[in-house]
Amino acid sequence: MTTTEQQLLGALKDMETAVAGMNSQPKPNLMAHFDRIDALTAGLSDGTDGELMHYLQKKSYEKARLFLEGRLSEIEKGGCLR
Repeated sequence: MTTTEQQLLGALKDMETAVAGMNSQPKPNLMAHFDRIDALTAGLSDGTDGELMHYLQKKSYEKARLFLEGRLSEIEKGGCLR
């Protein structure tokens, strides 16, 4: 796993934690998390696995996290049948 992929995995986990806290006050700023994930995605190399790029481009962040964690068997197929 590249450094950028490691940072991306951390950012995805941080966003999941923030989403879990949506009922708290003050509400977390999710846009900052989305911006961080987008910036890290833009920094991935051209050789990045196509499945990971697909998940990130479609904003399937849970699937992207599972992919980065090597938990491929837990990724449910979506409507695009990839």
